Amino acid sequence: MKLLLINIKELLQVREPAPAKLSGTDMRTLPTIQNAWLLLNNKVIEDYGTMDHPPVGNFSQIIDCTGRLVLPTWCDSHSHIVFAGNREQEFVDRINGLSYQEIAEKGGGILNSAQKLQETSEKELFDQSALRLEEVMYQGTGALEIKSGYGLTPEAELKMLRVAKKLAKKFPIAIKTTFLGAHALPTKYKNDKDGYLDLICEEMLPQVAAEGLADYIDIFCEEGYFSVADTHRILTEGKKYSLIPKIHVNQFNAIGGVAAGVEHKALSVDHLELITDQDIEALKGSDTMPVALPGCSYFLSIPYTPGRRIIDAGLPLALATDFNPGSSPSGNMNFVVATACIKMKLTPEEAINAATLNGAYAMGLEKTHGSITRGKAASVIITEEIPSYGYLPYAFGSNCINQVILNGRII
Repeated sequence: MKLLLINIKELLQVREPAPAKLSGTDMRTLPTIQNAWLLLNNKVIEDYGTMDHPPVGNFSQIIDCTGRLVLPTWCDSHSHIVFAGNREQEFVDRINGLSYQEIAEKGGGILNSAQKLQETSEKELFDQSALRLEEVMYQGTGALEIKSGYGLTPEAELKMLRVAKKLAKKFPIAIKTTFLGAHALPTKYKNDKDGYLDLICEEMLPQVAAEGLADYIDIFCEEGYFSVADTHRILTEGKKYSLIPKIHVNQFNAIGGVAAGVEHKALSVDHLELITDQDIEALKGSDTMPVALPGCSYFLSIPYTPGRRIIDAGLPLALATDFNPGSSPSGNMNFVVATACIKMKLTPEEAINAATLNGAYAMGLEKTHGSITRGKAASVIITEEIPSYGYLPYAFGSNCINQVILNGRII
């Protein structure tokens, strides 16, 4: 199927060839073509150019994009979209004065979600997660990382990852999966952290690897959860099964987890609401992508990742949703991009680069997603008629998307 988009007001993120990622001042540049056309052939981008020299031939469908912008779909490199139920009562508890940590200490938080998930059948979990996935696809997400971590038992963790794999087979969206068994301590192991780590390393990891359920391994490196020493152990074990590290770090405290991630050549270090000079120095010269999750900061009323400081230090930055039931119950990347501009002081160019090309890098998809490049996935957003791409973060409460095309398929 050949799908031709014509009269595009502005085609964004056009890169030939596309770099793997963007860092520092390079993030301020967003290459575009005005009055453009874009040809999608089956599942890939075949060609593009200006309307001064339109393509000729037979096309399955032609879409007139007069007044509209076209850009690559969002690449959300950090989500927990496979979960059961919700935690709206904890939302009310926080309004009434309890902190995220206090809620967790009384059996809420991750443990609450784990109990619900353990009690939910695999079919029901798939059905709930599919609805969320469809929602984020309509909101322009074309690549998504899905973590486990709300199971906390061998059976439930495997169930989450199996559901994620089934979602990847059913829907025309690129999905990467991450094993996050070390998300929190189950009640049974409240006073036996080493015992739970043994369970992860000796029972969960071998099963995850045997079924080919994960691309990455993750751990919540944070006070009250897992230490830097625990992080070294989990990431080392994961490598034995060819699982690439990605870690939650510096959400509430900076305890040395960033340096540990870099030491293990983590693909990304995510959260970074707090970041020290030592963390920035550790990231310099590495291939590790810092990932900010502004939806979490918004929802929990905690500090935002200092994205301006990270970029100004010459580092790259990606943006993701952290879609989960407790601290970021939204998978809307449009809101993430807007919030990064409004609260983190990123320019629209930096935010779009962080949510496309750098987001693709943060889940190992930089060769297929994140830019308008010949041979990459035919996954694009067609906006409504808007004045400029700066309008996308400016109109943060509006739906500026007219159509989404994933792998050459209009959804």
